[in-house]
Amino acid sequence: MLEGAKIVRDNNIDLILAVGGGSVVDCAKGISVSAYAEGFDAYQEYWINCGPIRDHKIVPVASVLTMVGTGSEMNGGSVITDVENKIKAGRVFPSQVNPKFSILNPEFTFTVSKYQMVSGIFDIMSHCMEQYFSGDDDNTSDYLIEALLKCVIKSTKVALQDPTNYEARSNIMWCATMALNKVVGCSKEQDWEVHAIEHQLGAYTNCSHGMGLCAISMPYYRFIYKYGLDKFVRFAKVIWNVDDTGKTKEQVALEGIDCLEKFAKESGMVTTLKELGATKEMLPDIANSCNLGGGYKKVTHEEILEVLKQCY
Repeated sequence: MLEGAKIVRDNNIDLILAVGGGSVVDCAKGISVSAYAEGFDAYQEYWINCGPIRDHKIVPVASVLTMVGTGSEMNGGSVITDVENKIKAGRVFPSQVNPKFSILNPEFTFTVSKYQMVSGIFDIMSHCMEQYFSGDDDNTSDYLIEALLKCVIKSTKVALQDPTNYEARSNIMWCATMALNKVVGCSKEQDWEVHAIEHQLGAYTNCSHGMGLCAISMPYYRFIYKYGLDKFVRFAKVIWNVDDTGKTKEQVALEGIDCLEKFAKESGMVTTLKELGATKEMLPDIANSCNLGGGYKKVTHEEILEVLKQCY
């Protein structure tokens, strides 16, 4: 990122075109806000401190997607890793950092490997779930999220059988954008602890983001589901068609999480940390370096460590 910022500044570049997936677009945004951030450490100020953008030039960004998942094509989010210090930090910049235009052609994603395709797909699902699993009110956003999840699940099954199915890949692409362009986040308290944990897992292992989210999600949700029981019951019944006849709410909720795990495994997604290169020795450091938050349950570093052990 810093090297790119120097190139932009030295050559008076007036547009940064990101061609790739979310990491490429995120890096382009980082270059955009760092190129003329002179006299201070841009990473420390903007990603660690999450400070407001100072009074300096911001270079416009545009994107052409070749894989989908992050939704970075229609938001101000940027996740950048400090490899040396093992910090993977994300923040959402104001709309002035959003791409000025993004080209979304599903055909450009046809040649992405199955591994990266399903990794991006779980990222989409995780963005939906991070917003869905919060609050206890009846709100439009939850219905929109449910529609996105159903569409992604159905389209994933088609795309796995036929990776060049335009309709399926188009649906997945548009779901990715809608999941994180702030529309379905309206009125939602949101969670984002799964992402916080994965960021530090990624900082230590350099794993694929979506696969890291997948390995963490089911153990995390089994840890917190009782604190948002009714929403997890709704998730099971609406998204996975779980029959609640003769079952307790706890049984229905857990069956829904089991269905999520079954879908992940059938889709070829990673469900354990050891598959991502994590070691047991890493887990305390990963847990202790995570930002704390949560939706239904505000977790501690100690609780995150227990979740990571279940993920392993």
